[in-house]
Amino acid sequence: MTWADFWALIATLDGEATEESCRRLAEELSTRSVPEIIGFAERHAEALHRLDQEKFGTLPVADLTARYGSPFPQSADVFLYTRCAVVAAGQAVWESVFFDVEKFAPYTSTAYDGEWLLYVPDKAYELATGEEWHRRTRYCSESYSNRDGWPHLRTERN
Repeated sequence: MTWADFWALIATLDGEATEESCRRLAEELSTRSVPEIIGFAERHAEALHRLDQEKFGTLPVADLTARYGSPFPQSADVFLYTRCAVVAAGQAVWESVFFDVEKFAPYTSTAYDGEWLLYVPDKAYELATGEEWHRRTRYCSESYSNRDGWPHLRTERN
């Protein structure tokens, strides 16, 4: 799947990864061939992996504070769901955050939760084949897995 095809499918979310919009996307994707579903999963994992960077993951949650007013850090799960929300917002937003970290910051708000986007490839595959998909993608989308995005973690592990 090309990036253009991936972003065209993401555009059907209308900027948000709600349960309903992701259900519609999974249904649309399920009408495609299995290689296209796999291609979507690969692009999605790569898009999330590229966002897995310290400059984004160390931002505090936008609308929460910890005890005594200190910034509330993103957990690994919140950071993953935030990255999904950025992808769901579309190609222009996704590209812009790499040049301006402040454009990523609003998506750390509890008002954004892109978790539903994680399940789209699996649901599409299941709808298309009637089977569960036990898959791996080339890129890991889990938080802190992009060694290039977290240079201090890379040096600590060596």
